Amino acid sequence: METSQTHCSESMSKDLSELLKEATKEVHEQAENTPFMKNFQKGQVSLHEFKLVTASLYFIYSALEEEIERNKDNPVYAPVYFPAELHRKAALEEDLKYFYGSNWRKEIPCPEATQKYAERLHYVGKNHPELLVAHAYTRYLGDLSGGQVLKKIAQKALQLPSTGEGLAFFTFDGVSNATKFKQLYRSRMNALEMDHATKKRVLEEAKKAFLLNIQVFEALQELVSKGQENGHPWQPKAELRTRNVNKSYEHGAAPGKECEKTNRRHTGMMPTTPLVRWILALGFLATTVAVGLFAM
Repeated sequence: METSQTHCSESMSKDLSELLKEATKEVHEQAENTPFMKNFQKGQVSLHEFKLVTASLYFIYSALEEEIERNKDNPVYAPVYFPAELHRKAALEEDLKYFYGSNWRKEIPCPEATQKYAERLHYVGKNHPELLVAHAYTRYLGDLSGGQVLKKIAQKALQLPSTGEGLAFFTFDGVSNATKFKQLYRSRMNALEMDHATKKRVLEEAKKAFLLNIQVFEALQELVSKGQENGHPWQPKAELRTRNVNKSYEHGAAPGKECEKTNRRHTGMMPTTPLVRWILALGFLATTVAVGLFAM
C-alpha cells in the first residue's frame, strides 16, 4: 500500500503536460489505427462532412472561449490565457460564412452530443475552473500542431482557394513560431499551482474531453447517414453550392463559370458509401486533436 502511494506521488510530481500526454496515450493509439490515417493522406474527404465538422467546432469553441473569458483573471487559468494567439471562434465564423453564406447561423446544425460537449465546458468553467486547462490544452495545441498538416491536405482535397478561404480555423496569425509558442504554453501550464488530487482530476477531464469528441463524431455520423442537415434532407445540388460560394464573394467579383466547375469537382470527390465518407471526416476531427497533441 505504501509502495503504491509512493509510486503515485512520484508520478504526480511530473510536469502536467507530460502527465496529459501519458494519460491520453491510449486514445491517441486508437486514433492512429483508424482507416482515416491512411485514407486522408490520399485526399479522400468530402465537403459536406467538412462543413458539419466546422459547425460543431463552432459551438464547442464558443462555449470554451466564453468560459475562458469568464476565468481569464482566475489564477487557475490566467497564466495560459492567450486569446490573440489561440482563440478560434472568430475564425470559425469566417469559415462558416464562406461555406454556408451570410445566414449561416440559421443553417448550421447542433447535434445533441455537440450541445452536451458545450454544456460540459460551461459546467467546468462555472463550477470547476481548475479543470478548464484540460480542455484548452487538448484542443488548442492539437489544432496548432496536427491541424497545420490537415490544413494543407484539406485545401488540396476540397480544392479550396489558395488564399485560405474556408480554412481560417487552421490559421494562427498571432503565432509566428509554433514550436516556441508551444514551449511557452507548456511552461506556463506546468507552472500552474495544483496539488496531486487536482492533477488527477485534470487528467480525467482530458480523457473526458476525448470521450465527448467521440460522441460528437458519432452524432454527426448519424446525421449524415440520415441525409440531413439542420433537420432537413441534404441535397448536394449544384445550385445550392453555387449560392453558398457566391455569398462568400459579397465583397468581390462572383466566381461565375469557374464556381460551377469547382462545384462539380466537390460533388465528384465524395467516396461512394456514407460509411467510408464518414470514417474520413470523423478521423479528421480525431486527428486534429490526437495528432496535434502528440506532435508537440
